[in-house]
Amino acid sequence: MKIAIGSDHGGFNYKTLIKQSLIERGYEVVDVGTDDILSCDYPVYAKKVATMVADSQVEKGILVCGTGIGMSIVANKFRGVRAALCSDEFSAQATREHNNSNVLCLGERVLDKEKMLKIVDIWLNTSFSNDERHIRRINMIEE
Repeated sequence: MKIAIGSDHGGFNYKTLIKQSLIERGYEVVDVGTDDILSCDYPVYAKKVATMVADSQVEKGILVCGTGIGMSIVANKFRGVRAALCSDEFSAQATREHNNSNVLCLGERVLDKEKMLKIVDIWLNTSFSNDERHIRRINMIEE
């Protein structure tokens, strides 16, 4: 699976950890930046990842900023992107099963490392339920 990952300065450290973990598990990772902890604008990186997901250049995307809020707001502006801000394991599972989310947003300043990595793992390893009611709702979102 090919995954795009991006962050601003507030999510750079976790982006680096996630990227390393994904590569070790055999995922193909496209890192769109940022490349350090110098202050930068999160919409730039959210747009890069969301565009890649929307254009089917990658199957999924992961975005990290201080809270994950800004990244999720930007990513959800793109047609076909269903970005989910997750701060717990249940939400990570539910958003894949029910919403077929294709972008995971995380907050470095609100999650500890272990929980963050567990959320990523659950999100990546949970399949969409293909339940008719969830398909109907996703179609309503897309309209």
